[in-house]
Amino acid sequence: MLWDTHMHSNFSGDCDSTPESMIEAAITKGLSGICLTDHMDYDFPSHPKNPVIFEFDPDAYQQKIQELQLQYADRISVRYGIELGLQPHLAERHAKLLESYPYDFVIASSHLVHGKDPYYAEYYNGRTEKEAYLEYFHSIPENIRAFSDFDVYGHLDYVVRYGPDQNANYSYAAYADLIDEILKQLIGLGKGIEVNTAGFKYGLGHPHPCEDILKRYHALGGEILTLGADAHQPAHVAYGFDQLPQLLQSCGFSYYTVFKNRKAEFIPLEK
Repeated sequence: MLWDTHMHSNFSGDCDSTPESMIEAAITKGLSGICLTDHMDYDFPSHPKNPVIFEFDPDAYQQKIQELQLQYADRISVRYGIELGLQPHLAERHAKLLESYPYDFVIASSHLVHGKDPYYAEYYNGRTEKEAYLEYFHSIPENIRAFSDFDVYGHLDYVVRYGPDQNANYSYAAYADLIDEILKQLIGLGKGIEVNTAGFKYGLGHPHPCEDILKRYHALGGEILTLGADAHQPAHVAYGFDQLPQLLQSCGFSYYTVFKNRKAEFIPLEK
């Protein structure tokens, strides 16, 4: 049985599902455990079409997770996580947050590219899709150089969810030099990546990152690999997880990773 260690609740600005509903869905789907990883995206620009604030009260969040861990102790393991939206100027603020709260698991993600949100069409205006994707991939090493106190980098090719042609013209090979730089940087720092199955939900036919990147990560010596559906509603908990054991084994992996107290635990994949 698998763990879904990337999911959101109504502590995230783009989600209205209660933590209880997400946990109950995980129990129904037979998961061994979950980690709630609500969004903390400081300095996220408001947009007229979607004026969302991606910040939560960390004290209230900690208290809620502790209550849930007790409530569900005999039914499923519940861990305490967070998804940080990285921007280089936020490094000190992120460090102070992580010093103040005992998270089990920290995902670092790129939701903004030099202050611009690739979710919106404006990010792509006036340039080719490849130019927009290149800026996204260039921004990741900048984020990591500024701040590296995280456990995994989330949905590494996230930008292709929202490009004009999504991943129709996208491949690892087209961006290999940049992606290899990112993977080597993460491996050198002892950090991992996640397999984010929201790519299936968005109709890409592949997880984030795609299989060729997962194979390259393995070939370069990468070992830390977490699993997450990036669910924002109960129906999407563990979305596409039935495909993961065979997919990961085809990429060279025989285990996946969960975190407790910021320490990696390796769990064998069932054959």
